Amino acid sequence: MTASPQDNLSALYPAHLAEIGKRSADALAAAGRDTLVIAAGMPHGWFLDDQDYPFKANPHFLAWLPLTDAPGSWIVYTPGAKPRLIFLQPRDYWHVVPAAPAGYWTDHFEIVTIRTADEARAHLPKHASRCAIVGEPNAAVGDIVPDNPAPLLNLLHYRRAFKTPYEITMMRVASKLGVHGHRAAAKAFREGASEFDIHCRYLEATRLTESQLPYGNIIALDSHGAVLHYMHFDRNPPTHAHSFLIDAGGQFHGYASDITRTYAASDSGEFQALIDAVEAAQQGFCAKVRAGQSYPELHVHAHHVLMQAMRDQDFITCSAEAGVANGISSTFFPHGLGHLIGLQVHDVAGFARDEQGNTIPKPDGHPYLRLTRTLQPGMVTTIEPGLYFIDMLLAELKSKPAAKDVAWGKVDAFRKYGGIRIEDDVVCTEGDPVNLTREAFAAT
Repeated sequence: MTASPQDNLSALYPAHLAEIGKRSADALAAAGRDTLVIAAGMPHGWFLDDQDYPFKANPHFLAWLPLTDAPGSWIVYTPGAKPRLIFLQPRDYWHVVPAAPAGYWTDHFEIVTIRTADEARAHLPKHASRCAIVGEPNAAVGDIVPDNPAPLLNLLHYRRAFKTPYEITMMRVASKLGVHGHRAAAKAFREGASEFDIHCRYLEATRLTESQLPYGNIIALDSHGAVLHYMHFDRNPPTHAHSFLIDAGGQFHGYASDITRTYAASDSGEFQALIDAVEAAQQGFCAKVRAGQSYPELHVHAHHVLMQAMRDQDFITCSAEAGVANGISSTFFPHGLGHLIGLQVHDVAGFARDEQGNTIPKPDGHPYLRLTRTLQPGMVTTIEPGLYFIDMLLAELKSKPAAKDVAWGKVDAFRKYGGIRIEDDVVCTEGDPVNLTREAFAAT
């Protein structure tokens, strides 16, 4: 019988926990502290209101255990000792109370249940000065106040780029959830649904609420695809939709997927040809997610490949090299090729040079790149090239000398399509890359 995801997680978790413990011990040594104390966090209230924003647990807390809905809880770890979970399960008839911890991970913790947030202090270390306390200010209990020592966070963030097999399994499930939503959204587009209705179909297919999504869905029809973070959700469909761009992910126990696809209407063959060119380029970039690959070099390479596609389809008249050098490429591809992903969609330490907090600068002329590290086994990165027809950027390009190298008639004809982005989540390994997104589409 094939093992279920639960069985896999159970088998993979001990090694993951050991790795998190080792990283934490090394980080404590770097910070000169004895004990790591991590707050799950507390909800944030709306300004001048008695309601809270949806709760999001501290990612450092989630790295230890899959407990996404435990506000007021804490983890305490002293190297050599069993980690302790202080779990807040309040007496409350106004809200659903978090269920008692259960599952494959619980035997690895000493678990103490408290009924009020203030009760945590009695179970936290006596001497706060010897602790590294990670969390937001509103999680403080008495003298246990988050101080987030930089030497500790620098090391933890740098190493968090290297995902354990347990974490990659979590992300594989998140990818499958996202793909369920993408399949439903594409079908809704073909049926003529509005952006809002496509979004609702996505939620229904993933069985996630909006607050459980890893980020706000981007559901863009026609020219709205030219707005990189479009989240407006028109309630009424266009009379005739020409194109559809969807950037939406799934989440499983705090781990994210980040997936983008672009579709042309059945009568938009010219736009489909450009989508096919971006798809071919994107798959070439995914194949380069290998140990030792400089991500900034891959990003610059993507600019050249995309400009060649634009030249091949008669959008520009200059060479691809000239299109990059004279700034045309940044007009049509104005964002970075991708970013690290894991417990956060834009995971931390994308610019980290080392465990001490030094950074690697972005290449000149590429201010929006979110990853400058050299890829190594265990890293998971998105690969998301795009080509867009953004009015503001096109107007700026028209005022520059490079405007003479642009076929403006064809560019103007494509404004109604908005743009193209294709995005996969790819694992760097010791050998060939593992594309979590393509795996999920093939299996779903």
